[in-house]
Amino acid sequence: MKVLISDKVSDKTLEILQAEKSFEVVNLPATPGAKLSDAIRDADALVIRSATKVTAELLESAARLRAIGRAGVGVDNVDLEAATRRGIVVMNTPGGNATAVAEHTLALLLALARHVPQADASLKQGRWEKKKLEGIELRGKTLGLIGLGKIGTEVARLARALEMDVVAYDPYVSALVAREQQVRLAGFEEVLKQSDFLSLHASLTPETRHLINAKTLALAKPGVRIVNCARGELIDGSALLAALESGQVAGAGLDVFEKEPPATPEAQRLVTHANVVTTPHIAGSTEEAQEIVGIRIAEQVRDYLLTGVARNAVNMPSISVEEYKKLEPYIQLGEKLGAFVAQLASERLEEVRISYDGGLAELNTHLVKNAVLKGVLNRMLSEQANLVNAGALAQARGLEVVETRSARRAAFSNSLGIALKTEAETASALGMVGVRGELRILGINDLDIDAPLKGYILFMRNQDVPGVIGRVGTILGNAKVNIANFALGRESSCRSALAAAGTAATQAGAPAAGGASPKDVAASAAGDALGLVNVDSPIPEPALDELRAIPAIRAVKVVEV
Repeated sequence: MKVLISDKVSDKTLEILQAEKSFEVVNLPATPGAKLSDAIRDADALVIRSATKVTAELLESAARLRAIGRAGVGVDNVDLEAATRRGIVVMNTPGGNATAVAEHTLALLLALARHVPQADASLKQGRWEKKKLEGIELRGKTLGLIGLGKIGTEVARLARALEMDVVAYDPYVSALVAREQQVRLAGFEEVLKQSDFLSLHASLTPETRHLINAKTLALAKPGVRIVNCARGELIDGSALLAALESGQVAGAGLDVFEKEPPATPEAQRLVTHANVVTTPHIAGSTEEAQEIVGIRIAEQVRDYLLTGVARNAVNMPSISVEEYKKLEPYIQLGEKLGAFVAQLASERLEEVRISYDGGLAELNTHLVKNAVLKGVLNRMLSEQANLVNAGALAQARGLEVVETRSARRAAFSNSLGIALKTEAETASALGMVGVRGELRILGINDLDIDAPLKGYILFMRNQDVPGVIGRVGTILGNAKVNIANFALGRESSCRSALAAAGTAATQAGAPAAGGASPKDVAASAAGDALGLVNVDSPIPEPALDELRAIPAIRAVKVVEV
């Protein structure tokens, strides 16, 4: 497998990947004249930092690519939608540079409070401006954090050491977690109004873009100082510049910008403003941080290629190795059972219903769901569905996916049920992981049946009358098709149908079934039976025609899983 590295990484990162004998590691920065667009054509994985731009156009030429590993947190340089659509998992390394970014945040806070850059520049120009450069202390001031993830938490810890009061806004963090960090949670507007210093640590989403704008700056405490080591797009640069010039904002420490490097006249006015301290996106750039994130992403990419376990994935749920071991047999069950039911259903699929029972219902079943969709969609689409893109492909086609957790079939612990609704009908099946990991079918369309879920399976629906099984065995034997297993599921409606027919006849004052003989009544009321015949080889078409010609058989189909 080819692993392509397109940005400069540490020697340790290279060592981890090169230690895997099955990998061909191509280090693009160390390959003079090599082009990413050419090298990526046969790559299985791509390792990047912030410099490489992974566009939809670039991914078009990456036919084999399965994984993108970002040595760092931000994935703004990756077209996530295009990657997901193509079934490429994107992983990052959150927290690997948390200490570096937190320390840089604190450096900018101190630089703003004590005018460190201005003092340095003044002294180097031969001036001695003690009074002009008088600063303020951080002790006793309120630090407002927008985002209380790993970096925000580390900033809070450092700030408390300087005896600052810390208040934070993060709608995804519980009050308990905040209390453990000695941080008080508050609403966004309240944080703005209380903070002497405001530090941004939120991820970039449509909701957080330009979170700091003219309106929110007007709500802030007059003279607030703002630090941004997260994403440049969190701040409306024009609004910040206006607030600096009006004095509403006393200063800003910026490590990130909307466009990097900042080149427009307005961006330059912000960068060169007397009360702004800037650095060129280096908050996470320490020797230690780059070593850590490089090692982590190398391990994550290696493990994904070898085992399929995705850690810190940003376009699919991440799971641990232990979780994956528990889920793996159910992932296999989901894909095969989905493929099985898809071959029974008619066209124009509208809805997929998935039910989890027993201990399976308590696990993180997202990958099982995607495995089901993968099995279903790969029988219907020309595009290749996988565990990453199956959900997106289903959504793009307007396919409704409904998940339930139920003990409806309490007799079958840890079972997985799938029902496919089309314009014409609903086809369903129940399956489970049996002894020694064997995948089994437990029911079809509410009929109980027990058969292995593997290989070639002859599915047939027939009248539940004598002679059918023997006839099927003879036809398959004549076609030299060996039967590995024969399972039968029977409707329990025969007796109730006879009783109903008898009751109706008695009420009408006539013989049962209008004078028909008991034999005729039994034949007309005979329920359906389902047969699943596991065979060792494909069934020739002439043999299938013979099976369809049996009067009692209503439907015959060969299913391959």
